Amino acid sequence: MDRPRGRLERWQDLTPQQRRGFPPLCPDLLVELASPSDAGPRGLTALRRKMAAYQANGAQLGWLLIPEQQSVEIWSSDADGEPQRLQGAIALEAGERFPGLRLELAELWEA
Repeated sequence: MDRPRGRLERWQDLTPQQRRGFPPLCPDLLVELASPSDAGPRGLTALRRKMAAYQANGAQLGWLLIPEQQSVEIWSSDADGEPQRLQGAIALEAGERFPGLRLELAELWEA
């Protein structure tokens, strides 16, 4: 299996034209916030498909925040395609991949 290409390598592989516009790269980290209109199984199913697509295209870490349920789904490239679900978490830390990245959730859950 090939090792994943690094951030700089992926950028350098782009043409000058691709670098000037919206680059066709998958982010390493993404955060998706479910809105009230996403409530219910159909809305969350679409968001989960989106998270899975990012993961399949190389995203290292994804957080799907679901305020209505005060829960978070953590989509990690280390997992086998299944997210880890946290209920009532008050903060998230990205760990070694993104040192120092911490997201406080208390205000989000109160809104």
